[in-house]
Amino acid sequence: MKIEKTTQQTPRGEVAWFTITNDNGAKVTLSALGAGIQSVVVPDREGNMADVALGYDNAADYIADGPCAGKTPGRYANRIANGKFTINGKEYSLPINNGPNSLHGGPEGYQNQIWEARTEGDNKVVFTHHSPDGDAGYPGNLDAEVAYTWSNDNTLDIELKAVSDAPTVVNLTNHAYFNLAGHDKGNAMDQLLQMSCSTWLPTDPTQIPLGAPAPVAGTPMDFTTAKPLAKEINEDFEALKIGKGYDHCWMIDGYNGSMIEMATLTDPVSGRKLTVATDQPAAQVYTGNWLEGCPAGKGGCAYHDYDGVAIECQGAPDAPNNTHVPSQLLLPGETYLRHICFAFSAE
Repeated sequence: MKIEKTTQQTPRGEVAWFTITNDNGAKVTLSALGAGIQSVVVPDREGNMADVALGYDNAADYIADGPCAGKTPGRYANRIANGKFTINGKEYSLPINNGPNSLHGGPEGYQNQIWEARTEGDNKVVFTHHSPDGDAGYPGNLDAEVAYTWSNDNTLDIELKAVSDAPTVVNLTNHAYFNLAGHDKGNAMDQLLQMSCSTWLPTDPTQIPLGAPAPVAGTPMDFTTAKPLAKEINEDFEALKIGKGYDHCWMIDGYNGSMIEMATLTDPVSGRKLTVATDQPAAQVYTGNWLEGCPAGKGGCAYHDYDGVAIECQGAPDAPNNTHVPSQLLLPGETYLRHICFAFSAE
């Protein structure tokens, strides 16, 4: 195992990139801008390596990119209705940047900040970020940490941590887009998704959950058995019309705060497989419905809608305003600690 560090200058300052290469030549590159994943190079069933994570060659292109490619959004990933929530009777107001709602902590969210970085050993990179009280309207001085560990069996473990000196809400995830055929191979919707999720969160037209989870059975939201993402993406179903495809939150069956293997994504052509495990309560699946027009991808390729899929393990969108889903409240003296595991294999 080894870690190599490079840097790039951007309008916001110098950004460090860290490439961790395992003993088999598979590697990941991580960026201090947004504490993100820039690339994941893993073998197919024949041993051929390909980069399966969408991203950019230029660090500056990650600043305020629409897709939020590979990064860690915050303080609250996903949407908060009307940019408002209440703690202990006090209402807080957030920037509005997604229709009438606040998305990913606002336009200057954690995904657009340059995080401090350090390496630990030969296979781990830790990013840290201090968010002051009142940052984007959120209460409390919050210190966030994202630690990535890459293994010889091609598993990327992500540990998300936060502490605050005042009651606040927090929701951290990773927003990587995967195309297991290769980031530059075009449409990814023929890849097979299976999820251990028997319920999902229906939303209003602005993609705010309406309340309690609903059964997936009998709807295009049912991925309890593996099927191509494309199979029902164009069905006459209101949720798919709202999102122009899948951009919805599923609740993970059996959630109890322990690690659960909740999803597999498989490319039948290359044989590459991604297994996702987490101790988070939910996952937002987004089929890259609005990738068109984003910055040029690695190697100069142009990304188009549906060229990748994000499986974002997280708390539920708008949880601060919805008692039907687990709370995302963080109190002083507590530690927000969540994990996401991306395990790559081939068969």
